Amino acid sequence: MEFKDYYKTLGVSRDATAEEIKKAYRRLARKYHPDVSKETNAEQKMKEVNEANAVLSDPEKRAAYDQLGQGRGFQPGSDFQPPPGWDAGFEFRGQGSNGAQAADFSDFFAELFGKQMGAGARQTHHRMRGEDHHAKILLDLEDTYHGATRSLTLRMPKLDSQGRTVLADHMLNVRIPKGVHGGQVIRLAGQGGPGHAGEAAGDLFLEVHFKPHSRYRIENKDIYATLPVAPWEAVLGATVKIPVPDGQVEVRVPENSQSGRKLRLKGRGIPAATPGDLYLVLEVVLPPATTPKEREFYQTMAQELAFNPRQNLGV
Repeated sequence: MEFKDYYKTLGVSRDATAEEIKKAYRRLARKYHPDVSKETNAEQKMKEVNEANAVLSDPEKRAAYDQLGQGRGFQPGSDFQPPPGWDAGFEFRGQGSNGAQAADFSDFFAELFGKQMGAGARQTHHRMRGEDHHAKILLDLEDTYHGATRSLTLRMPKLDSQGRTVLADHMLNVRIPKGVHGGQVIRLAGQGGPGHAGEAAGDLFLEVHFKPHSRYRIENKDIYATLPVAPWEAVLGATVKIPVPDGQVEVRVPENSQSGRKLRLKGRGIPAATPGDLYLVLEVVLPPATTPKEREFYQTMAQELAFNPRQNLGV
């Protein structure tokens, strides 16, 4: 998908006020509205202008979009994939963009804003009750194995007196339950928008995601890790001790194992009500041959072992 520079589309600077964005949109709408425009590509241009305005006129979407592009040097039209957790830590009101709006705009918009954010938030039709808020948070994988209490700072976008988007910090302590999994929503009652005329405050819904881990890859409730083994361990079999997220285990490597073989440790993944599994993917690691004796050992193997690793290729 292509990166969209919404500021360039509207022809405004990155520090433009809300009023400047509104004026730019109205000017372009008069120019490209299909009912009055003489431009050959008016319909497509109007669609692009509407999309840019939908983001930049909304303080919350604009703040998240600015955070996405900050210091990354994305160019309009360049290949783009959103970085993991790009929108974590922003506190949004309501439910986010609706599906119809996302479907009418580009893939770029749909990827960033098209999902129903805060899916766990309940709807309310009581006018005086405070709005529900939602945010994505990034946790360490270890938090789900042991449970934790974390101090979080969420950023709430709003307009200042000059009509520019600013971020207000919302600090809170959150108890992370053991077994929480990616995509799960934690509800904090009364931590959303304030109520009116004595009515209750709204709730804050935190959607859990995990930070990238140096050793583990997370898929739903399952965990994947690479298990390095020596050639003799792979060929002869071995019992090896390895660290796992909740301690250490001994793992039996079967005889004649190859790189890529998966060993499944049932129930050692995310410890949810129905726990996931831990998969260890074997990687056979060759010892270096930096001394004459080490090279001689490899030469002996080459001479005495009738082994062709490319026989499946027909050579």
